[in-house]
Amino acid sequence: MEQTVEQKLKALWALQSIHSKIDKIRQVRGELPIEVADLEDEIAGLETRLEKTRVDLDDLEDSIVKRKNMIKDAQAAIKKYEGQLNEVKNNREYDAISKEIEIQGLEIQVCEKRIKEAEFEIRSKTEGYDKTQSNLDYAKGELEGKKLELNTITSETQIEEETLLAKAEAASAKIDERLFKVYNRLRNSYRNGLSVAFIERDSCSGCHNKIPAQLQSEIRQRKKIIICEHCGRVLVDEEISSED
Repeated sequence: MEQTVEQKLKALWALQSIHSKIDKIRQVRGELPIEVADLEDEIAGLETRLEKTRVDLDDLEDSIVKRKNMIKDAQAAIKKYEGQLNEVKNNREYDAISKEIEIQGLEIQVCEKRIKEAEFEIRSKTEGYDKTQSNLDYAKGELEGKKLELNTITSETQIEEETLLAKAEAASAKIDERLFKVYNRLRNSYRNGLSVAFIERDSCSGCHNKIPAQLQSEIRQRKKIIICEHCGRVLVDEEISSED
Protein backbone atom coordinates (compact mmCIF):
# COMPACT_ATOMS: atom_id res chain seq x y z
CA MET A 1 0.00 0.00 0.00
CA GLU A 2 1.35 3.43 -1.01
CA GLN A 3 2.34 5.59 1.94
CA THR A 4 0.92 9.07 2.35
CA VAL A 5 3.33 11.99 2.56
CA GLU A 6 2.52 12.30 6.26
CA GLN A 7 3.42 8.66 6.83
CA LYS A 8 6.68 9.14 4.93
CA LEU A 9 7.56 12.18 7.02
CA LYS A 10 6.75 10.37 10.26
CA ALA A 11 8.85 7.40 9.16
CA LEU A 12 11.78 9.68 8.29
CA TRP A 13 11.57 11.48 11.63
CA ALA A 14 11.33 8.19 13.51
CA LEU A 15 14.51 6.97 11.84
CA GLN A 16 16.24 10.29 12.43
CA SER A 17 15.31 10.18 16.13
CA ILE A 18 16.80 6.70 16.50
CA HIS A 19 19.97 7.66 14.65
CA SER A 20 20.34 10.81 16.77
CA LYS A 21 20.21 8.67 19.93
CA ILE A 22 22.88 6.35 18.47
CA ASP A 23 25.01 9.38 17.55
CA LYS A 24 24.71 10.71 21.11
CA ILE A 25 25.93 7.38 22.51
CA ARG A 26 28.89 7.39 20.13
CA GLN A 27 29.70 11.00 20.97
CA VAL A 28 30.27 9.92 24.57
CA ARG A 29 33.20 7.91 23.27
CA GLY A 30 34.45 11.11 21.67
CA GLU A 31 37.76 10.75 19.90
CA LEU A 32 38.74 7.64 21.87
CA PRO A 33 38.40 5.14 18.97
CA ILE A 34 40.53 7.40 16.76
CA GLU A 35 43.07 7.93 19.54
CA VAL A 36 43.31 4.16 20.10
CA ALA A 37 43.84 3.56 16.36
CA ASP A 38 46.48 6.33 16.20
CA LEU A 39 48.35 4.90 19.18
CA GLU A 40 48.28 1.41 17.64
CA ASP A 41 49.76 2.84 14.42
CA GLU A 42 52.38 4.76 16.41
CA ILE A 43 53.37 1.65 18.36
CA ALA A 44 53.69 -0.40 15.16
CA GLY A 45 55.94 2.32 13.71
CA LEU A 46 58.11 2.47 16.83
CA GLU A 47 58.48 -1.31 16.93
CA THR A 48 59.53 -1.30 13.26
CA ARG A 49 62.10 1.42 14.00
CA LEU A 50 63.47 -0.55 16.96
CA GLU A 51 63.81 -3.69 14.85
CA LYS A 52 65.68 -1.77 12.12
CA THR A 53 67.99 -0.19 14.71
CA ARG A 54 68.71 -3.63 16.21
CA VAL A 55 69.68 -4.92 12.75
CA ASP A 56 71.89 -1.84 12.17
CA LEU A 57 73.61 -2.30 15.54
CA ASP A 58 74.26 -5.98 14.81
CA ASP A 59 75.75 -5.04 11.43
CA LEU A 60 77.99 -2.42 13.06
CA GLU A 61 79.17 -4.90 15.71
CA ASP A 62 79.93 -7.42 12.95
CA SER A 63 81.88 -4.78 11.02
CA ILE A 64 83.99 -4.01 14.10
CA VAL A 65 84.81 -7.70 14.58
CA LYS A 66 85.67 -7.95 10.89
CA ARG A 67 87.97 -4.89 11.05
CA LYS A 68 89.71 -6.20 14.18
CA ASN A 69 90.37 -9.48 12.42
CA MET A 70 91.74 -7.56 9.44
CA ILE A 71 94.07 -5.67 11.81
CA LYS A 72 95.30 -8.96 13.27
CA ASP A 73 95.93 -10.30 9.78
CA ALA A 74 97.77 -7.12 8.81
CA GLN A 75 99.90 -7.25 11.98
CA ALA A 76 100.76 -10.89 11.28
CA ALA A 77 101.71 -9.95 7.69
CA ILE A 78 103.92 -7.12 8.92
CA LYS A 79 105.65 -9.47 11.33
CA LYS A 80 106.21 -11.92 8.48
CA TYR A 81 107.53 -9.22 6.14
CA GLU A 82 109.82 -7.81 8.84
CA GLY A 83 111.31 -11.29 9.21
CA GLN A 84 111.86 -11.44 5.43
CA LEU A 85 113.76 -8.13 5.49
CA ASN A 86 116.63 -9.92 7.24
CA GLU A 87 116.90 -12.30 4.31
CA VAL A 88 116.78 -9.88 1.35
CA LYS A 89 119.60 -10.09 -1.19
CA ASN A 90 119.19 -6.78 -2.97
CA ASN A 91 117.61 -3.34 -2.77
CA ARG A 92 114.77 -4.29 -5.10
CA GLU A 93 113.58 -7.06 -2.75
CA TYR A 94 114.04 -4.73 0.23
CA ASP A 95 111.94 -2.03 -1.38
CA ALA A 96 109.22 -4.49 -2.37
CA ILE A 97 108.94 -5.93 1.14
CA SER A 98 109.04 -2.45 2.69
CA LYS A 99 106.21 -1.44 0.39
CA GLU A 100 104.13 -4.41 1.59
CA ILE A 101 104.80 -3.45 5.21
CA GLU A 102 103.68 0.11 4.41
CA ILE A 103 100.48 -1.16 2.73
CA GLN A 104 99.65 -3.34 5.72
CA GLY A 105 100.28 -0.38 8.04
CA LEU A 106 97.86 1.77 6.00
CA GLU A 107 95.34 -1.06 6.13
CA ILE A 108 95.59 -1.04 9.94
CA GLN A 109 95.07 2.74 10.03
CA VAL A 110 91.99 2.49 7.79
CA CYS A 111 90.56 -0.31 9.92
CA GLU A 112 91.15 1.61 13.14
CA LYS A 113 89.43 4.64 11.61
CA ARG A 114 86.46 2.55 10.49
CA ILE A 115 86.23 0.97 13.95
CA LYS A 116 86.09 4.41 15.61
CA GLU A 117 83.41 5.50 13.15
CA ALA A 118 81.38 2.36 13.84
CA GLU A 119 81.75 2.80 17.61
CA PHE A 120 80.55 6.40 17.31
CA GLU A 121 77.59 5.28 15.21
CA ILE A 122 76.79 2.55 17.74
CA ARG A 123 76.71 5.11 20.55
CA SER A 124 74.47 7.38 18.48
CA LYS A 125 72.11 4.59 17.43
CA THR A 126 72.00 3.22 20.98
CA GLU A 127 70.89 6.63 22.26
CA GLY A 128 68.22 6.70 19.55
CA TYR A 129 67.21 3.14 20.39
CA ASP A 130 66.82 3.97 24.08
CA LYS A 131 64.74 7.05 23.26
CA THR A 132 62.52 5.05 20.87
CA GLN A 133 62.11 2.33 23.50
CA SER A 134 61.09 4.97 26.04
CA ASN A 135 58.55 6.42 23.57
CA LEU A 136 57.26 2.90 22.89
CA ASP A 137 56.80 2.15 26.59
CA TYR A 138 54.95 5.45 27.05
CA ALA A 139 52.72 4.83 24.00
CA LYS A 140 51.88 1.32 25.24
CA GLY A 141 50.91 2.74 28.62
CA GLU A 142 48.74 5.38 26.94
CA LEU A 143 47.12 2.74 24.72
CA GLU A 144 46.31 0.52 27.68
CA GLY A 145 44.64 3.44 29.46
CA LYS A 146 42.69 4.56 26.38
CA LYS A 147 41.53 1.01 25.65
CA LEU A 148 40.38 0.54 29.23
CA GLU A 149 38.48 3.83 29.08
CA LEU A 150 36.93 2.94 25.72
CA ASN A 151 35.97 -0.57 26.85
CA THR A 152 34.33 0.84 29.98
CA ILE A 153 32.25 3.33 27.98
CA THR A 154 31.42 0.76 25.31
CA SER A 155 30.32 -1.88 27.83
CA GLU A 156 28.05 0.66 29.53
CA THR A 157 26.28 1.57 26.29
CA GLN A 158 26.63 -1.56 24.17
CA ILE A 159 23.22 -3.08 24.93
CA GLU A 160 21.44 0.24 24.40
CA GLU A 161 23.29 0.83 21.12
CA GLU A 162 22.55 -2.66 19.82
CA THR A 163 18.86 -2.20 20.66
CA LEU A 164 18.76 1.14 18.85
CA LEU A 165 20.58 -0.30 15.82
CA ALA A 166 17.93 -3.01 15.57
CA LYS A 167 15.22 -0.36 15.79
CA ALA A 168 16.98 1.71 13.11
CA GLU A 169 17.05 -1.27 10.79
CA ALA A 170 13.32 -1.86 11.32
CA ALA A 171 12.57 1.84 10.84
CA SER A 172 14.63 1.94 7.62
CA ALA A 173 12.46 -0.81 6.13
CA LYS A 174 9.44 1.51 6.36
CA ILE A 175 11.01 4.15 4.10
CA ASP A 176 10.87 3.85 0.32
CA GLU A 177 14.18 3.31 -1.45
CA ARG A 178 14.44 6.69 -3.18
CA LEU A 179 13.74 8.64 0.01
CA PHE A 180 16.09 6.41 1.99
CA LYS A 181 18.94 7.23 -0.44
CA VAL A 182 18.25 10.94 0.02
CA TYR A 183 18.21 10.47 3.78
CA ASN A 184 21.56 8.63 3.79
CA ARG A 185 23.17 11.15 1.47
CA LEU A 186 22.15 14.00 3.77
CA ARG A 187 23.18 12.06 6.88
CA ASN A 188 26.65 11.51 5.43
CA SER A 189 26.89 15.16 4.36
CA TYR A 190 26.60 16.63 7.83
CA ARG A 191 28.89 15.99 10.75
CA ASN A 192 25.98 15.80 13.19
CA GLY A 193 24.24 13.23 10.95
CA LEU A 194 21.05 15.30 10.86
CA SER A 195 19.04 14.60 7.69
CA VAL A 196 15.61 15.63 8.97
CA ALA A 197 15.11 18.98 10.71
CA PHE A 198 12.08 20.54 12.34
CA ILE A 199 10.65 24.04 12.70
CA GLU A 200 12.21 25.67 15.74
CA ARG A 201 11.44 29.33 16.45
CA ASP A 202 10.40 29.83 12.84
CA SER A 203 13.78 28.43 11.69
CA CYS A 204 15.30 25.20 10.43
CA SER A 205 16.70 23.31 13.43
CA GLY A 206 19.51 22.05 11.22
CA CYS A 207 20.97 25.27 9.82
CA HIS A 208 19.02 27.84 11.91
CA ASN A 209 17.98 29.86 8.87
CA LYS A 210 14.53 31.45 8.88
CA ILE A 211 11.69 29.54 7.22
CA PRO A 212 9.12 31.78 5.47
CA ALA A 213 5.65 31.75 7.06
CA GLN A 214 4.03 30.37 3.91
CA LEU A 215 6.53 27.48 3.78
CA GLN A 216 5.94 26.75 7.48
CA SER A 217 2.24 26.47 6.73
CA GLU A 218 2.92 23.99 3.90
CA ILE A 219 5.20 21.94 6.16
CA ARG A 220 2.46 21.68 8.79
CA GLN A 221 -0.03 20.48 6.18
CA ARG A 222 2.19 17.41 5.49
CA LYS A 223 1.04 17.25 1.88
CA LYS A 224 4.48 17.14 0.27
CA ILE A 225 8.16 16.58 1.10
CA ILE A 226 9.71 20.01 1.68
CA ILE A 227 13.45 20.61 1.69
CA CYS A 228 15.20 23.48 3.49
CA GLU A 229 16.35 25.86 0.78
CA HIS A 230 19.51 26.63 2.75
CA CYS A 231 20.84 23.26 3.93
CA GLY A 232 18.82 20.72 1.91
CA ARG A 233 17.49 18.86 4.94
CA VAL A 234 13.99 17.40 4.92
CA LEU A 235 11.72 19.61 7.06
CA VAL A 236 8.97 18.42 9.45
CA ASP A 237 6.68 20.39 11.74
CA GLU A 238 6.97 20.73 15.50
CA GLU A 239 4.21 18.23 16.26
CA ILE A 240 5.90 15.39 14.35
CA SER A 241 9.20 16.20 16.06
CA SER A 242 7.58 16.00 19.49
CA GLU A 243 5.88 12.66 18.88
CA ASP A 244 9.02 10.61 19.62
